[in-house]
Amino acid sequence: MNFPDTSALGATGAPVCSAKGCRADAVWVLAWNNPKLHTPERRKTWLACDEHREHLSSFLGVRGFLKDVVTLAEWESSAADR
Repeated sequence: MNFPDTSALGATGAPVCSAKGCRADAVWVLAWNNPKLHTPERRKTWLACDEHREHLSSFLGVRGFLKDVVTLAEWESSAADR
């Protein structure tokens, strides 16, 4: 499983939204994969702020790529359990 890219950190030190030009703190993790390129268990991630969660989810969803949407806190908690 991939973990959200934390190389893009905002002024608060928190990961930022993946939407183009957005620098807001991420609140959501959108887990996805492209079945033409990735094995079924592989998960790529985009991060989203509250404002862009629906737009990014729709973008991935219409392509059949979206697998899960969870809060960043839930994602980090589940990663810590591994």
